[in-house]
Amino acid sequence: MNVYDFDGTIYNGDSSIDFWLFCIRKYPDILRFFPWQIFGGLLFFMKLITKEEFKSRYFSFFGGISDIDSAVKEFWNVNEHKIKNWYKNQQNEDDCVISASPKFLLEEIFSRIGIKNLIATEVDKKTGKLLGKNCHDKNKVVFYQEKFRDVEIESFYSDSHSDKPMTEISRNAFFVKGDKIKIWR
Repeated sequence: MNVYDFDGTIYNGDSSIDFWLFCIRKYPDILRFFPWQIFGGLLFFMKLITKEEFKSRYFSFFGGISDIDSAVKEFWNVNEHKIKNWYKNQQNEDDCVISASPKFLLEEIFSRIGIKNLIATEVDKKTGKLLGKNCHDKNKVVFYQEKFRDVEIESFYSDSHSDKPMTEISRNAFFVKGDKIKIWR
């Protein structure tokens, strides 16, 4: 099985940030959550809260969107083109994508492009609260092994050095920078 990180790897950008920017334009009243988000970022930077607590604060703006499912569909109508061509050209039916982004945000695009295996951060789409651990760093390995206990990773692709733990359980690892793919060193 080939496994891919999502943001910056097969998607050109960060889907969580892009969704926030999309929502600010469409629902400007969600800016009322901005002070809470900034304060959370400051607390996280000062190491006073965990990454999970910070992300729950960041995603709190979900609570200001009355029909988040429609917002997600509209977002992907605008941003589907940001799936990178190199990935589309090598995509296989049994690929797995593992991401720190909210699972419900990615499910729509994955159904459109035919990705069946998704592991991502579980987030309450009404409140923005994380429903478990953030799917990041070492947690990606834990989540992968829970879902695919005996399935070997043939090749792993990522744009982030925080995914080093995933490279350690993969036969091959590749570092993605833009549209360039190099062997992970």
